[in-house]
This record gives sequence, structure tokens and C-alpha cells, in this order.
Amino acid sequence: MPRLPFARRPLARSIAALIPVTAALFCTSAYAQETSTSNDTVVVTATALKVDTPLVETPRPVSSVDREELETRNVQQLDETFRYRAGVLSGHYGSDNNTDWFKVRGFDQSTYQDGLRIYREGFYQWLPEPYGLERIEVFKGPSSILYGEAPPGGLINAVSKRPTETPQGEVNLQLGNRNHRQVGIDTSGPLGESDDVRYRLVGLYKERDGDLNATDNERYYFAPSLAVDLSEDTSVTFLASVQKDDGVPVNGFKLPYGTVENTPFGHIDPQTNLSEPGYDRDKRTQWGIGYELRHAINDTWSFEQDLRYSELDLELRSTYALSMIDERRASRGLVYRDGSIDSWTIDNRMVGTWYGDRTENTLLLGVDYQNLSLRGQEGDNYAFGEPIDIFNPTYGNFTPIAEEDLLTREIDKEQTGLYAQNQLRIDDRWVLLGGVRYDQAETDNRNQTAGTTQRSDDDQVSWSGGAMYLGENGVNPYVSYTESFDPVGRVDDAGDLYDPREGRQWEIGAKLAPFDWDGYVTAAVFDLEETNTLVTSPAGFQVQEGKRTSQGFELEGVGYITDALKVTAAYTYTDARLEGDERAPLIPRHQASTWLDYAFTGGALNGVTLGGGVRYVGSTVDTSVADNTAVDSYTLVDAMVGYEFADGWQAQVNVNNLTDKEYVASCEYWCYYGESRSVIGSVKYSW
Repeated sequence: MPRLPFARRPLARSIAALIPVTAALFCTSAYAQETSTSNDTVVVTATALKVDTPLVETPRPVSSVDREELETRNVQQLDETFRYRAGVLSGHYGSDNNTDWFKVRGFDQSTYQDGLRIYREGFYQWLPEPYGLERIEVFKGPSSILYGEAPPGGLINAVSKRPTETPQGEVNLQLGNRNHRQVGIDTSGPLGESDDVRYRLVGLYKERDGDLNATDNERYYFAPSLAVDLSEDTSVTFLASVQKDDGVPVNGFKLPYGTVENTPFGHIDPQTNLSEPGYDRDKRTQWGIGYELRHAINDTWSFEQDLRYSELDLELRSTYALSMIDERRASRGLVYRDGSIDSWTIDNRMVGTWYGDRTENTLLLGVDYQNLSLRGQEGDNYAFGEPIDIFNPTYGNFTPIAEEDLLTREIDKEQTGLYAQNQLRIDDRWVLLGGVRYDQAETDNRNQTAGTTQRSDDDQVSWSGGAMYLGENGVNPYVSYTESFDPVGRVDDAGDLYDPREGRQWEIGAKLAPFDWDGYVTAAVFDLEETNTLVTSPAGFQVQEGKRTSQGFELEGVGYITDALKVTAAYTYTDARLEGDERAPLIPRHQASTWLDYAFTGGALNGVTLGGGVRYVGSTVDTSVADNTAVDSYTLVDAMVGYEFADGWQAQVNVNNLTDKEYVASCEYWCYYGESRSVIGSVKYSW
């Protein structure tokens, strides 16, 4: 089993630093061996900082999951990634087949792919396919300093698979419950005899029924990439992908009545579908193309440019339960969207590094630009069809939404950002980090049907700073301050644009990476605040009210106890509150998880790997009702077994929610059952 990587930084007194997995998984697939005298540089590409820096040496909280762990746990959708990391909540809306849901430190987050923002406006959701990813990173807390507009919780960055210098490939076949079927192909290597030009082709077909009756999704995915070394100083990597999804959306909206509340008729079965499966539809096509350019100007300065153009076409009809009208029946609503969204994103950076007798200084100067256009028809019917029996639903009692009930909306959004960040390292002991960013954002929201236009023009200066001490024993304490700025491109129920949300965070922590242990432990205490926050009203609409705070503690570790036994563990305490000191909905105070991997390397079980995990999510509250309904805590068990039975061949079985526990994951006006048991078997051939 691979060992955890580490990195070396040369300076006046060159020292070796073991990199924690929270940062070290940013590296390439090659692993370094520790030596005490070598002056070779092995650095980690730190997406969080946009410069090459071992994150064990920077006051920023980051966790990462690499390709090996994605395969070990057979992650099927993005929001399954961080189940065994601190500070991240997922699964609170159950298993959704058309949206990835995360909460980071009690707040929403923004999603990026390859360091560039993925636009997710309203129901237009770009969905990264996990099979096409090399790793997934979470940057916790406000991150506007380098990425511009972002919620205060942080950001998720999905890193695409890239061409490799060594020829390699695999074919992966999967079968599972809920009619899961998947075939994936991944091949990479040099084009021709030289490795100056390299390619990678990733393709996948997947279909599976949803976790509600009569729901499903079918996906086609193809991602080619090409890396070209134009010279010793210049390289460019072209990245492209196209993905097509077609199915019936999993609409898990249920009401407290029949889920967390008792009724004369018992509880609603978790798989009961209260939508219109014969009418509902989720059809989307997304594609993107771009490049990453790297050019070394001289020994001090380099230029980097990332660019992507993307499009998303969506046809969505989604019916949901709205409110109870008697002891058995609920009224229903309908969401209708038919449109497209296209965006340009470009990020330009100059990075300079120079050395003094006692110092190393890295200066980052950048300018980025984001442009978003949304065009489409939309409708929201809050009295759709006849009421439905929530305990024994029958379908078809509705009239399809009419053309005259739709409005045509256009949203145009532009943002330009200028940023600077400086990292100063003194005597191999102190790291000082500071940054500033200026953003200018414009949003036009036009209701073409009504002939009205709303415009917001916002600008913001964001600051960040931090300091870390690098201990001789591998214990590195730090303190940091960060800010965020988020112009919300959506409208409220009256069709008005929301005001920008602003966030700020203080954090004190430590990163422990002892030199004699293959692993890491991180600990952090944070205090986070957002103004102009969005909350769900008693009527079920998103409204903007006051401020929201989150204070907490996180503890996370990954390491090898023996050569064969690897342990991943995390604990999170989060006290999230709304204006008036009311506890925030959805967010548990306590979360804890542990995952163990054991690889047999001899005897009758040679080639067998066993894995298992336990996830605990504490109780939450629903503040949209008068009595603040409590939602019970739950504990889930996951397991896997793998077997390398021949050269290049591996079989594996993964089971999530091993005991098929039935539980309500959360409530916020609506309630959501958690995902039922998932069983997937796979066979992979690699070369």
C-alpha cells in the first residue's frame, strides 16, 4: 500500500517536512523518499494558495481526497467525498441524483474545477463526474482573497485527471443494487516515442435507479486531455469534457408530518415518491474546454494562465409536496426550468520567488475575469395538480404547465478581480502570509415577460493574513484571518436580486506532521460570521435576514499505525447560529468518523484488503416551525473488501449504510430521509 508523501523545501538551512494528507494529496502521483542531505526540491502544487507550497507550512485549512481513496470507497458522486473529513456536512438532503450538496463549517460553499469556478445558479447545476477526477479538495473558510466571489464556508475544487508520462490504462466494470450498471475506460501516456506530447482519454457510461420509487438517471461522460511541452520553459495542458444526463429527478422533499412527527397512519416509507414520475424530467448536457499554460520567464518569475469556456443546457420538471391539507393529503408545487447557461473564466498569475540569507519570499500577482450568461424559461406553480395521498400516492392527477404560465428570464453577470499575496519565510521557522483583493461585480436580471430589469453593481476589497511557526518536532501552530464576498446571482420569491453576502473568519490551529511518523494530525478552532445571510422562511422561501455565525473545533488525522493498517479519523464541533442567537437548521453540533484500511501481504489472504468506517452525525433542529422540531442523531456503517486475484486484476465490493438504517437526515421546513443501503461490486483491469 502506498505511503503518505512528504516534501522538502531548500533554504539557508534545508529541512525536511512531512506533508499531511490534508495538503500532501495536492502532489503528483510520484512519491518522494526522505533524505537529510539532498538539495532536490519536491513541492506540492497548492491549489488553495495558487503557488507551489507544502500546505503543512501555511496557515490555511485544507483537506483533500486522492484517487486511491476515491476508488477505495467507490465514490459515486461528489458529495460523498468528504464523509471522513472534518468540517464538511453532506447527505443532509439524502441521495440526490441531480445536485451535489455540501455544508462547510455550517455554511454553503462554492464549487470549482481545476481552480476555475463552476457556475451553479439556481437549478442550473454543473456536476463533476468522480471517475474523471484525480483528487478533490476542500478549502475551509472564506476564500475570496484568491478566488473572488465565494460563500464564507469555503470552496470545493475538483481536479481533473491529466496526461501521464508513463503509459497506463484501466477498464472498470460495476454492478449494484438499484440497477446500478457502469463501465469506465481510462487510458493515458505519451503520443509517439517522445514524452513531450501526452494524452489522456477518460470515458464512462453509468445508469442507476434513484433512492425514491420510479426515479433514475443515465449518464454518458467523455473527457480527453492533451499536454504539450513547447520548450523547457513552457507547457500547456488542454482539458475538455462532455457529459449528458437524462432521468427522473430524486425529489426527496417530505414534510415533518409522517417523518419526524407521528400520524394515525404511521410514517411515510422512505422510498415513497410524492412527485409525478411520469411527468418529471431532468435532462442536462454540459461541456467545457480550456487550457492551463505555464511559462518560466527566468529563475525568479513565472507566468500562469488558466482558461475555460463551458455550457450547460437544462430541461427540468420537478414536482414536490408543499403542505398538508388534511390527515393524508398534501398540496404540491412544480419547478420548471428550460434554458442554458454559458460562462467564460480566465485567471492570469505572475509568481516570483527570491531568496535572502535568512528568507524566502514568494509574491503572487493576479487578475481574473468571470462572465456568466443565463437564458431560459421558468415557472413555479404552488398549486400544481390535485393533492396527493402521502401514504398511498397515485399519479397523473394534474394539468401540465402551460406556455402562458412561463416567464423568460435572462441573467448576465461579470466579475473582475485583482489580487496580490505575499508569503515570507524567515529562518526556516516563521511563515508570514498576507493578501488583498479588489472585486468589481455586475449583475443584470431581466424578466423579459414582464419587461423589467434589475441591476446590481458591487465592489469589494477583501483581506487575508496569517502566521505560522515551524517547530523542529513537526508541530506547526498558526493563526489566520480571511474574508469572503458573494454577490448572489439568484432572485427571491418576488423576483428581486439578493444583496451580496459577506463573511470573515479568525482561526487558530496547528498542523502536526512528526518526522518519524507516516501521517498527520490537524486541529483548528474557528470563528466565522456572515452578513446578509439567506434563511428559509416559514412559507418555504429563501429570504435574506441579518447575520449568521459559526464557531467550532475540528480535529482530523490520517496515518499508518503499521505498514498494513491505515487510519482516517475526524471530529467536528460546530455551533452555528442565526440572528437573535437562534440555532441554525441542518447543522449538527457534533460529527465524528473513523475509517480503517488493512492490506494483507502474505499467507492465504495475500492480496486482500479490508476497509470499514463508522460515521456519526449529531442531532439538528428545524427552525422554520414554531417549536424548533428536533431531528435525531444517526450512526452509519460502511464497508469494503478488495482482492487482487491476478496480475492487473482487482475485484471489490462496497457497501454504504451496511445495516440499511432508516433515518431522517435533516429538516428545514421539508424533511429528508437519508440514503438507503448501497451495494456495488466492481472488477477492474489495469495496465
